Amino acid sequence: MEKVLVYPVILHSEEKGYTVEIPDIEGGWTQGENMKEALMMAADLIGLALEDKTEYPLASDLDAIKTGKDDIKTIVSVDMDEYRRKNPKTIRKNVSVPEYLVKLGKEQHVNFSALLTEALKAKLEV
Repeated sequence: MEKVLVYPVILHSEEKGYTVEIPDIEGGWTQGENMKEALMMAADLIGLALEDKTEYPLASDLDAIKTGKDDIKTIVSVDMDEYRRKNPKTIRKNVSVPEYLVKLGKEQHVNFSALLTEALKAKLEV
């Protein structure tokens, strides 16, 4: 199931570039040298902050957010499934396989982790 999140952000103009405030994300501050980079960094911060979550903070109403005179408020979207695919965390998983396959694999210098990852991707069609 695809999960696209949309959060409001506030761009604060700086002497060079922007700082970005993401009100709905704890510790939600980042920056960029230009508007494009600032928005990309905001999307990355949202993905990083929420990658281990299954429940996400509710997004504030964009119209309810107060900004300063020179601030820009807009929204950023993040496809969490895509973010996780592009930024995979690895975990250690113990598996049981027949001894003879382990022996043959070692003789042929098989990377068991890579092989299992490829097989899982094929099986899960991702």
